[in-house]
Amino acid sequence: QVQLVESGGGLVQPGGSLRLSCAASGSIFSINVVAWYRQAPGKERELVAHIRTRGETLYADSVVGRFTISRDNTKNTFYLQMNSLKPEDTAAYYCNAQITAATMRYLDAWGQGTLVTVSS
Repeated sequence: QVQLVESGGGLVQPGGSLRLSCAASGSIFSINVVAWYRQAPGKERELVAHIRTRGETLYADSVVGRFTISRDNTKNTFYLQMNSLKPEDTAAYYCNAQITAATMRYLDAWGQGTLVTVSS
């Protein structure tokens, strides 16, 4: 069984910073692409950023220059550093990972979500 657990969300003032973490656990053979998504109230879930195994990254236009995705493959943990936060960044943030389990089964795993609120 594979599990993703997010942490690091909370309330922050505009212009502030937060770092989200996502820890993968279980019988894992390898973790491929890792991504962060977000869903604001009344809106569809959208891709924020993703990072491939070797570190290639992709960002949504709305977060370029403000957010940084990273991964620590030795710890099976992934991060989203969010700087210069804006009220429109308020959303539930979800990590997603394409995982090959120890059984060689392919999994599309999701975390439970962590809420980020940007407000003065």
